[in-house]
Amino acid sequence: MFIPHLTLVGAGPGDPELITLKALKAIRNAAVILYDALANDTLLEYANPDAITRFVGKRYGCHALSQHEINELIVGYAFSHGNVVRLKGGDPFVFGRATEEIDAARQAGITVSVVPGISSALAVPASQMIPLTSRGINESFWVTTGTTQSGEISPDIALAAKSSATVIILMAMSRLEAIMDIFNANGKGETPVAIIQDGTTPKEKIVLGKVKDIYFRSLHAGLANPSIIMVGDVVALHPSLITHYAGQQNMLTRVAEKR
Repeated sequence: MFIPHLTLVGAGPGDPELITLKALKAIRNAAVILYDALANDTLLEYANPDAITRFVGKRYGCHALSQHEINELIVGYAFSHGNVVRLKGGDPFVFGRATEEIDAARQAGITVSVVPGISSALAVPASQMIPLTSRGINESFWVTTGTTQSGEISPDIALAAKSSATVIILMAMSRLEAIMDIFNANGKGETPVAIIQDGTTPKEKIVLGKVKDIYFRSLHAGLANPSIIMVGDVVALHPSLITHYAGQQNMLTRVAEKR
């Protein structure tokens, strides 16, 4: 007799090596794995050969199944096979709609556990050597989604644009121009911006710029989802920018010495 159970597992930001040991153990012990588009499918190599693996494609612009259908699969497989793993990109509780799946399982009498994952909001900037906070530059960071459930730009964007915090915006490439207009309207036109696509993977691409020009730079580079948008003075600490500014400073020093 199967004991129905759901484990929500964070698959990390994309690099399959950025997953926890506890997450790998959960994958190995799963009878069924329902995985997202943002979860690296090479992680399925750790699954039991007899396990059912099913793609349920949840990310912006990619919905193989509705959330209601996914909930029904979780409940159905839990009762028919026992241990179901819901493998989600990043961390299950960072814009992962985990609470909806937990509610569906609990209402059906299914026990639930969670294995946290490394969120792309933290790992992707780190992979590019950009800190979220740095002493003397900022004291906090925001992580926000670009749009609300209705598709409108989140009102938190306007609040974040008024602060000195680093702002990480997820799932927002389709509204990039309008979002940068909000920052520009709050006097942030010269604030550095980084957009990182497919972070921590071999396909990773990055475009650096400022609020006033990042939209056009991203268009020229052909950036698309999945990307994170990072706005804040800490972006200037990216190694390429440090080298650039250091080179400019050295040139100015040499000119001054000649005088």
